[in-house]
Amino acid sequence: MSDIFDQPDEAATPLTEEDKRGLKLAYITNRAQLNAAEQENIARGQDWALSRRRNLLTEQGIRSLHQHMFGDVWRWAGRFRTSETNLGINFWEIPTALRVLLDDAKTWIEMKAYPPDEIAVRLHHRLTQIHPFPNGNGRHARLTADILIMQLGGERFSWGRANLRDAGGVRKQYIAALQAADGHDIDPLMVFARS
Repeated sequence: MSDIFDQPDEAATPLTEEDKRGLKLAYITNRAQLNAAEQENIARGQDWALSRRRNLLTEQGIRSLHQHMFGDVWRWAGRFRTSETNLGINFWEIPTALRVLLDDAKTWIEMKAYPPDEIAVRLHHRLTQIHPFPNGNGRHARLTADILIMQLGGERFSWGRANLRDAGGVRKQYIAALQAADGHDIDPLMVFARS
């Protein structure tokens, strides 16, 4: 098998030299091993998040969830990115943009500005736009939305019923729905979240 960092992977943010040094598990030599380790860690993070009602609508809540999802695999888990990427806002804008988003979400809930599904999907979309972490942002944003919708009394989203890292057609639908939301049309992402 080839080295994980030499393989093209359209589903992942390109890894920098700093990211490679952030890998905690020396046994990982290929992408399949990395994906398996991350998935196992994400399952533990999900269990942590669902073990009791967590307030994710704080910077600490957002960072803690990411830490619990990726902290066994990556040293930078739960820490905001410190470099520019091909996605997301300028790294130095992350704390402010995140505070604005979380305040908006609290207001949407309090004022019942949108139905619960839409609140959670809008939170997910804006988290992906901010792209606060070096990697794992989509998975983190989807789990954040899932937890929020359950806290609001709804059922967890299905997100296309596929592994979005690997599923070509389903991933393209997801990206298209995110791009529509970027253009202020949230409906395709709402449909995809429940597909």
